[in-house]
Amino acid sequence: MKSLRVSVAGIILKNPTILASGIIGETGRSLLSAIEAGAGAVVTKSIGLNVRKGNTNPTLVELPYGYLNAMGLPNPGIEAFGEEMSIAIRGGAPVIGSVFGQSAEDFALLCSRMQKYGASAVELNLSCPHASGYGMEIGVDPDNVSQIIRAVKRSVSIPVFAKLTPNTERIVEVGRAVQEAGGDGIVAINTLKAMAVSIEARKPILSNKIGGLSGPAVKPVGLRCVYELYEELDVPIIGAGGIETWRDALEYMMAGAVAVQIGSAVGKKGLKVFGEIGSGLARYLKSRGMEGLDELVGVAHA
Repeated sequence: MKSLRVSVAGIILKNPTILASGIIGETGRSLLSAIEAGAGAVVTKSIGLNVRKGNTNPTLVELPYGYLNAMGLPNPGIEAFGEEMSIAIRGGAPVIGSVFGQSAEDFALLCSRMQKYGASAVELNLSCPHASGYGMEIGVDPDNVSQIIRAVKRSVSIPVFAKLTPNTERIVEVGRAVQEAGGDGIVAINTLKAMAVSIEARKPILSNKIGGLSGPAVKPVGLRCVYELYEELDVPIIGAGGIETWRDALEYMMAGAVAVQIGSAVGKKGLKVFGEIGSGLARYLKSRGMEGLDELVGVAHA
């Protein structure tokens, strides 16, 4: 089998597939299960300073073309998450700690704790579209993003990735702010702001009314964002959004991603999706007589 190893900001992955944040990532055991199924790395549930219950039900709508969710960032809080991290890191694959906060100070404290827990990198959730005061609300302002990145970089020595929202016309500008502030990489994209209405109840289905759309429907948007970011930036990009097959993964890599995150496909196909994508990529490399995936990154720009 051809080598699927990739390097993302100095972190070596056995293959380019990464479990996305928010997908079976709240416990150490569930993160381990993704590693055992073949994921090259895993990202934890987004963790905040304190326990957060999230939004009331209904929080999830299954659609023919993906999922609509408004979970509201439920999590056990950073103090309680150390035990889960101690379990997850036993898997031998990089564990990336996802965090969310309201200020640069919040992010710096959370990332410092994630590093202490053994995280290989941190992912800053600057893009959740359904939690007031967090995520997208603070992640669309380049100046704000720059302050957060600088604070986090002062607090940790591990790579810092920023997960960006597609719900702005300034995504390249925000990406440039990440790079200029010293960020080590970008994850693109998080979910699209969206909603669903019940014609029987005559009201929005989600208790939060507005949620985030993920799955195959968002792949063209994710590809566009990765392509535009690659044109303007030098930091590595991790693609996310609607990736279900090895062909999807290759599209993202050709657009400029060095690795890809898998989220909704886990709900649809199960954990076997990591192995299926890896096997497909290996077959593609062999059929083309290529030695590694790095030969494909960004080729759609030629």
